[in-house]
Amino acid sequence: MSDLLSASANQQAAAIRNKEISASELCSAYLARIAKLDDQVGAFVRVDHQGATAMAKLVDAAIAAGEEPGPLAGVPVALKDLLVTEDLETSAASKILAGWIPPYDGTAVARLRNAGAVILGKLNLDEFAMGSSNEHSSIKPCANPWNLARVPGGSSGGSAAAVAANLCAISLGTDTGGSIRQPASFCGVLGLKPTYGRVSRYGVIAYASSLDQIGPLARSAEDAALMLEVICGKDPKDATSLDAPVPAFRQACQGDVRGLRIGIADEMSGDLSDPQVAAAVEAGIQVLQRAGAEVSRISLPHTRYALPAYYLLAPAEASSNLARYDGVRFGMRAGDERDLMDMYCQTRGQGFGAEVKRRIMLGTFALRAGYYDAYYKKAQQVRALIAEDFKQAFTKVDVIASPTAPSVAFAPGAKASPMDMYQADIFTLSCNLAGLPGMSMCCGFDSDNMPIGLQLLAPPLQEESLLRCAGEYQRRTDWHTRRPEAFQ
Repeated sequence: MSDLLSASANQQAAAIRNKEISASELCSAYLARIAKLDDQVGAFVRVDHQGATAMAKLVDAAIAAGEEPGPLAGVPVALKDLLVTEDLETSAASKILAGWIPPYDGTAVARLRNAGAVILGKLNLDEFAMGSSNEHSSIKPCANPWNLARVPGGSSGGSAAAVAANLCAISLGTDTGGSIRQPASFCGVLGLKPTYGRVSRYGVIAYASSLDQIGPLARSAEDAALMLEVICGKDPKDATSLDAPVPAFRQACQGDVRGLRIGIADEMSGDLSDPQVAAAVEAGIQVLQRAGAEVSRISLPHTRYALPAYYLLAPAEASSNLARYDGVRFGMRAGDERDLMDMYCQTRGQGFGAEVKRRIMLGTFALRAGYYDAYYKKAQQVRALIAEDFKQAFTKVDVIASPTAPSVAFAPGAKASPMDMYQADIFTLSCNLAGLPGMSMCCGFDSDNMPIGLQLLAPPLQEESLLRCAGEYQRRTDWHTRRPEAFQ
């Protein structure tokens, strides 16, 4: 059993399908591990013992009846608590949604269930996905399994920490400006943000609708590919989902990188990073170069404006999306209100945390009459310039490499100001602004044994290029096989 707990999701699904172990046995083992270890990490905000056990029994019954159990047959997965789940509380780690029981599954969740996945529960995050460290959860702190005195990253901190601590085989997060890739870097796992529209956003509690995207966090490229094959595809419930065929992503992991052109942008170089991060990323690129990839320098001149553009556009969309939490339709409602306006003020004042309020106010300001052209419109124009930079760069290279984050995971409270915290996403934001697929994979550790992430970006709908790189890299290195000592 211990071997299967540390096995890949692909191996677990095969073992269950071949009756080497039952889905119920594997589910029980993970639930026991969560009960034993998660108090140290705080990755789970909600464990669904009853639902997970029932789903595992259904998988076992299908196998016993000779039926196809699905590609994720019995694999224990966990979900960021931003993904709507039928009959299971979904709170976005916010007081304002505490206790909300959705009446439906989001599309990605429904596709997981149909594929035979066993959903163990919901994972911690920064409130409404607004944060880079998981310090803004209203429920409880989340720690980094590599060092419990460090943050796991954000906003999908729980999703990355759960995989790193092996509390689930694979997880789902969301990425609005780096919220899959940056915590993947901090926790030493692989995180992949698909092309905008690859995965339906139906059933994702919205932060910034033109930027949000669901993606997997896993230990191996093959596991991330398996999850993508399940959750990708056109969805009539989401007008922004793309009508594009879903490739055999797992097959891409077996490809080599000979002739693949890798670009290194001066504007996203290691010069902006901690020296140990820069050295590990450079060494990671050299591994791919020795495998046959061609490396060249490129320029993305408008990338330097990604940070200010993002922090105008995303808060502007958030101010609109979060207007629905008013104490009338759903979510918490403050008591003892004097009138309607007082109810609005009390409900939103008590229900939202400081970072969410900050972004709502910033976004509302940017959209005000008289300020719209000076701020929001200009940010949209910069976004178009950033996308054009990438378009031109991808005529010369197939993927672009950079550090995922400028540093390794830091201690809670180490970022003294919001601007210091926002800088943690300096390398990841442009990917979302341009709608590109992006991936972070572990490429080494610093002197304190903290993971370092290598980011790769590709043109729209070219996730296969990222998975080729990841597959090749993981065959040539063993960084992804390392486990935090306390969670072996």
